[in-house]
Amino acid sequence: MKKLLILLSLIALFIVACGSQTASDAPVADVDVATLPDTIDVNTANALRGRDDVVLIDVREQWEYDEGHIPGVELIPINEVPARMSEIPTDKTVVLTCRTGNRSGQVFDFLTQNGFDNVHNMEGGIVAWQAAGLPVE
Repeated sequence: MKKLLILLSLIALFIVACGSQTASDAPVADVDVATLPDTIDVNTANALRGRDDVVLIDVREQWEYDEGHIPGVELIPINEVPARMSEIPTDKTVVLTCRTGNRSGQVFDFLTQNGFDNVHNMEGGIVAWQAAGLPVE
């Protein structure tokens, strides 16, 4: 009887653990893009992912992107940003990312200096994204 209770307890724990969301992958409810700070965390970026009014842009190099990237993110390598600024929407919220947040921070500065007021840098980049257990393709 005791073994049966232990087994049932373990099964219940397994079901709860597998079926519940962790804080890192739980969606943020109703993120208001109008009040986003310049730098956002990975959980906020994840909550914004897939929205029609938001675009995520990865500014790493092609080979880095190929090794793993956020599902649905667009690639515009940092050195191509000046020539491809017309591809960056001004009517959507833009979230920039890279490996650790450094290059995307540089692109954030460049774009804001060039009149973009809808851009945000994802703090920690893909490194923080992966550390939070968020999806990568």
